[in-house]
Order: sequence, then structure tokens, then C-alpha cells
Amino acid sequence: MRFAGLLAWFLVFFAQPALAEVPALQPLEQRLAMLATENPGEYGFAALDLETGEVVSFNGDQPFPMASTMKIAVAAAYLAEVDAGRRRLDETIAGATASTLLDVMITRSDNRATDLLLASLGGPATVDGWLRAHQLRGIRVDRTIAQLLGDRRDLRDIRDSSTPAAMLGLLRLIDSGDALSPASRALLLDMMRRCATGSNRIRGLLPPGARVEHKTGTLSGYTGDVGFLTRPDGRRIAVAFFARGGTNRPAVISTAARAIYDMFGTPGLGAQLGGRVVQATSNQGAGIVAPQSAPASSPCMLGGRAVQAQC
Repeated sequence: MRFAGLLAWFLVFFAQPALAEVPALQPLEQRLAMLATENPGEYGFAALDLETGEVVSFNGDQPFPMASTMKIAVAAAYLAEVDAGRRRLDETIAGATASTLLDVMITRSDNRATDLLLASLGGPATVDGWLRAHQLRGIRVDRTIAQLLGDRRDLRDIRDSSTPAAMLGLLRLIDSGDALSPASRALLLDMMRRCATGSNRIRGLLPPGARVEHKTGTLSGYTGDVGFLTRPDGRRIAVAFFARGGTNRPAVISTAARAIYDMFGTPGLGAQLGGRVVQATSNQGAGIVAPQSAPASSPCMLGGRAVQAQC
């Protein structure tokens, strides 16, 4: 046991490329590193204070699959077209309005809606081009959802991937108002606030009433969740959590999200979790327990039909 503990600390300090540049954030970054190295699987965490620009991360420059978290980029690219007058929210696409397709894409992770919007935009290359136009690197959109699900599964495929740091760049772009009009930004954040998938991830251990705007992603062997946390003091934090392998990915994400919510910019606060995982069964009365297997992935909707795909 003593050797295992020493090995865990070794991994924390030597597997992590660098600690946070802001000394006050180093305890949080060490906690995230410990959480990642003491649990099975591979994790990428990153958090950005949208006011100060302070960042904490673990494996922040490591590419991970985006899965359905890429739908944020699809929504943003489409809304930018609306702002430019080239698209309308009330236009009809395959019998549904663009507004409806956007809503079910983000709130229910509807795969068919995503591919209809992608086709309307001109395909994945258009969304990827929108990312490049805004100087975003380390994030890419290469395939439709149908193509992604039809290809042989490879959780290290560079296609349709993002680093945690690059995802923070996309979230900051959305939040800043530089890419979207105030109305489009508000619409996208409202849809992310109503995201109905992945309640056992970012939201799992946050206190009741905590404000969260997020989008989940799920593949076999992979779990992700990205978005915004707003603390009671008004501090807004962009977060990205990616995980592949292991058996308790949602619980690890929930624990990391709660540590960031409690401790970002507030040294010494937060539950002393170390590398242990709090099983996120609800927002009420959670206790510290041994790591458990993650529940089966929530089904996504494909044209009204539940499918065990990505969400």
C-alpha cells in the first residue's frame, strides 16, 4: 500500500507537464492530477476562469474524441450564419425548423438533427473551417455523426477530436460574444442549460441550484462533458472533461467538476477528496465511496428512436 501511494504521488508530479502558473491554483491542479492518476482510464481536464484567464489542467494538450460535444461547434457555426443573414431559425430543413433541430441536437443529443444541420451548412468541412477562421487549433470536425458511428471505433483517432485546452478556446469564443450576437449566444447557452443527458457527470455532485450550461459526449469506452459553471459569487468557469477507458468515468468527472466548482480561486475550500471518487448518484447527500462502475450510457435520440450511440 505504501508503495502504491508513493507511485501515485510520483505520477501526479511527473506525469503532469506543468503545474498551474498561478501558485494559488496549484493545490487544485494537484488534486485533479491525483484524481486522474488514481483511477483507471485516461483523463483530460481543463478549467478556465473567464474573467481572469487563469487556467488549470491535466493532460490539457492531449487529444481526445469529442463525440457529441462537437455539437456545440455545429450549433455555433449555424448561429453565426443566422447572425450573418445567410440562414434563418425558422427555415425548414427536412420538415423541421432549424430552431427545433438546434434545440434537440443540444438538449437531447439528437444525431439525425445534427447531420441535417451539417448538411445544410455544407458538411463537416464548413464547421471545421469556422473553427479555423476563429484561430482555434487542437480541435477538428471531420465527419458526420452517421460516418463517425459507421467507422471502426478508435478512441485515439485524431479525427473529430479536441484537446481539453482547445475546447476551452471554443467555449471562451462563445462566451466572449466575439463570434455570436447577444441573441445567438443567449440561445445557445439556454439550450446548453437545458441539456438533458449526462446528469451523472458535471451536474452529478454540484450543489442544488448550481448553474450549469453543458453538452455531453459518449462512445463505447469514452465519456465527456464540457460547458460552463457559474459560482454563487458570479465567477464563470469554462470546463472540459474527457475520459477514455476505465470503469467509472462519470464519477471521476463529477468529482473533478465539484473540486473545480469549490476550489477555483478559493484555496483551501472544497471537500478533501484527494484521489478518491464520490459516486454521483444525485445532487443530494453524496458521500465518499469506493469507485464503482459507471451506469450504462444514456441513450441518444435518432429521429425519435432511442439508440445506444453517443450523447
